[in-house]
Amino acid sequence: MSTHIGAQSGDIASTVLLPGDPLRAKWIAETFLDDARCYSEVRGMYGFTGTWNGQPVSVQGSGMGQPSMAIYVNELFKDYDVQSVVRVGSCGAVTDDVAVRDVIIASGACTDSSMNRIAFHGLDYAPVADFGLLRGAVEAAEAREGGSPFHVGLIFSSDSFYSARPELLGEMVKYGVLGVEMEASGLYTLAAKYRRKALAICTVSDHIVTGEETTSQEREQTFGEMVEIALTAALA
Repeated sequence: MSTHIGAQSGDIASTVLLPGDPLRAKWIAETFLDDARCYSEVRGMYGFTGTWNGQPVSVQGSGMGQPSMAIYVNELFKDYDVQSVVRVGSCGAVTDDVAVRDVIIASGACTDSSMNRIAFHGLDYAPVADFGLLRGAVEAAEAREGGSPFHVGLIFSSDSFYSARPELLGEMVKYGVLGVEMEASGLYTLAAKYRRKALAICTVSDHIVTGEETTSQEREQTFGEMVEIALTAALA
């Protein structure tokens, strides 16, 4: 039993979907999984295990930001032998090429966090997605008739939701960054450390350039397309 998840051995499947919002984890379990049961409510961070198309899968809330996410992912990999984690979260678009409700499949993640610089003694480690999961997600997104537009590329994992220097993100956009969120870089690094698989798929919830945004309820309960893409990529 781990410190923060508190589940028993065998409670968690080898494939885990990882939303930041615990209520989104609950919604995913109730909407997409069969026979879902709650294995953790520690600190209000829900975790559920059920089946999708007959295959076991778990969904675990992780909180906001890389430090919180890292707590749950470390325990998932180390204490429960989870093999694949797919983040299903929200992000902000930072370019006119991406619109609200588009899906971004993150091939790699830039960051302003010091976590990797500390771990790699000042060197810049380049965290990337697992190629098999990435390819599966792209194929799943391409196969959806009438689905939302999707984009494959870099995402920026910020340590600050309210940045003191928002203008610095403009330089990242010049080099191809599509959106900003707060977890993918740390997730990809931890997956590499444990030799596991990870991918981040995000729905654009707001647009940094235009100011358009969705409501908190929409972010919690209507971003189902990325969940279906994630399940197909990880389990199909």
